[in-house]
Amino acid sequence: MASQSSYEYYGNLKDISRIRAIAETVMSNPKVRKISISEAYELALKQPGISETDLLIYPPFAKKHNLPAGAKVINDCHGKIIGRTAQARVFYNRIPEIEKRKVEGDLREAVFQLEQNKLIKAEAIIGLDKDLMLKGTVVTTESDAANVFNWLCNFTPFDYLKDEYKKSKKLPIQDIIIVAYNNWTCDDPYYTNINAPQLAMVDEKHNVIFNLGMRYFGERKKGTLTLAWTSGMRLGMAACHGGIKEIDFSKCEDDKFHSLKKRSIAFYGLSGTGKSSHTNSADNNGTMPKGFKKVVLHDDAFQIDTENKVCRVWEPSLFDKTDSRDIDHPDWKYCISLMNHASININGKVIPVGLDIRQANGRSLLDRDLLGKWVNRCSFPKALAWLMKDTSLPPILKLKDTTLAVAMGAALVTRRNRAENVTEEELQKLVFEPFANPFRVYELYKDIESFIKVIENGADCYSFNSAGYWRSSDTDIEDIALQDSLTLQTEILTDQIEWHDWSLLPGAMIPTKDSLEMLLPGFYDKYDPHKRQNVKNYIELLKNRFKQRRKFLESSDLKEKPELLKKLIHVLHINA
Repeated sequence: MASQSSYEYYGNLKDISRIRAIAETVMSNPKVRKISISEAYELALKQPGISETDLLIYPPFAKKHNLPAGAKVINDCHGKIIGRTAQARVFYNRIPEIEKRKVEGDLREAVFQLEQNKLIKAEAIIGLDKDLMLKGTVVTTESDAANVFNWLCNFTPFDYLKDEYKKSKKLPIQDIIIVAYNNWTCDDPYYTNINAPQLAMVDEKHNVIFNLGMRYFGERKKGTLTLAWTSGMRLGMAACHGGIKEIDFSKCEDDKFHSLKKRSIAFYGLSGTGKSSHTNSADNNGTMPKGFKKVVLHDDAFQIDTENKVCRVWEPSLFDKTDSRDIDHPDWKYCISLMNHASININGKVIPVGLDIRQANGRSLLDRDLLGKWVNRCSFPKALAWLMKDTSLPPILKLKDTTLAVAMGAALVTRRNRAENVTEEELQKLVFEPFANPFRVYELYKDIESFIKVIENGADCYSFNSAGYWRSSDTDIEDIALQDSLTLQTEILTDQIEWHDWSLLPGAMIPTKDSLEMLLPGFYDKYDPHKRQNVKNYIELLKNRFKQRRKFLESSDLKEKPELLKKLIHVLHINA
């Protein structure tokens, strides 16, 4: 077996946290009925507010999990809250002891109220590679069956992989427990109240989360993943909120590519940076050599094992926004479940509509078959790509200096935009999300140390800019077409780019003109850093952006690692 029960893990049961003990107690109550994925589906159909559409659940998925013949996609619509509430998170291990006693009492009271309802639980396996599998249990009310169904679809029902799980490697990690109570109410100002009282109590050291007052499925999914990523980190692996694919060049028609063998490339970026486009592109806009083979591990979550030099996946499905999918979009074929979608009646059939016409953040669970050929483990990454939104950066940089490469990932940035109600001053500020992972619940230096190991073990590192590049000002920019970035990705994978130092940022390199002209004629001249207009202002902006990066790292928990912080700050300086 893989992860361990509380009894197995804790040699001394007094070492268990009080809130895990609270979760364990309700989970172990014989009155809590354990249900299968098909039972969760049937319960969800009876749940008020859940509508059944006339879209069939992806038939191979339905057959695999013994869902009823002709099972149809359900749509779970919410009220005001249609997304995750990060402000509702309370980190049990970071609060003072006096506050721990308070929240422990509040959780006991919440569970007492929870137990006045008919309760159900379900078990899943988190992770699909035999060497990285964790057992997870979700406990909630019978009236929350749709979220249980979605959780089992997003991960893997325990019974489906129980034989593989029993044979899998034993890990020094506790099983994951999620306790949810949607109808929790609270007027205590200690807890977040944004449209409704909400609490995500996180104990990452003891692998337990309470979701109280939170009906949005994303809280269950990302809560579970948060504990999985952290478990992987505890095992010495790098946690990755990103996409990764593996390309096999050994059967290409042109034998000059055969020596490349298999290469994996990983992409880390926030919303709108092109992470999914880079990961899922079929052939990089037609630029990949004929005869290549591609497999995708995942486009959202995986773990890099530097010791064994492999990458492993956590989930068998995708949790995608559907704002760009109309009624006839081919992706609906792979649909498993829906959240917050409009439905319309077409010739007597209830059909879901994407395009966010009901509200923002419409979501769908989709089978991973949508990605084409997929795998549960792939090779160690040849390349890591930080996807930035920073108009001061060229479209592509190779970060040859390890410390600079990690510093840029640790200070990965996006930008606010004029669709937000912010001042002009705020528009100039960068928004930082280290390694594009807003679900990190442990110290930043641990991620930095993990990625240093990844790079030292052979991964090259790059920065892609998807925001556009300064022409004459921060608003007068050269757009960077996605198809050009995809072509650059191909050139990286096939070693077709030659590089020379970028004098403004020691440790960084830009492509040479000659190496780009064949596939991207005119690209070098268009984005040559020496051809920026209003150069003085450009340099000032560049310096300001890197100053913000330094300030961000200086304000982080890296203060606990002064020597590491000093190294990172040292490389984040513009040479001008």
